Amino acid sequence: MTEIVDQLFTLLERPMTSADPKRPSRPELREWAEKLGVEAQSITVRPLKTKWASCSTAGRLAFDSQVPELEGRLQDYVIVHELLHFHVPNLGRLWKSLMRTHLGSIRNSNTSSGG
Repeated sequence: MTEIVDQLFTLLERPMTSADPKRPSRPELREWAEKLGVEAQSITVRPLKTKWASCSTAGRLAFDSQVPELEGRLQDYVIVHELLHFHVPNLGRLWKSLMRTHLGSIRNSNTSSGG
C-alpha cells in the first residue's frame, strides 16, 4: 500500500463525531483501494466548491473537506466513485455496473459526487 493511500486513510478515517448509534461503520479506504487495485499519485482533502471529490488522469485525488464527516454509506459512495475513475473515466454503463457490484443500488439524488 502506498504512503499516499495511508495518508488519505488517516484523513478520512477520523473518529466519528456523531453520537448516533445507528450510523453505519465505514470500511477503511485502504481496503477499497486494495480491492479496486488503485494507487493514487497524490491525495488532498480541501474545500471543494461544487463537488464531493475529483480525480485526474495523472493520478491525483481531491476530496472535499466535509467527506470525513459524511454518513458511512455516502462516504463509501464518494470514495468508490472516485477510485473507480482510475479504471473507467466516464459514468457510462461499465462504471455504473461496477458501482452496483461494489456498493449495491444507491438511489438518492444527494449521492451525486460530480466527479
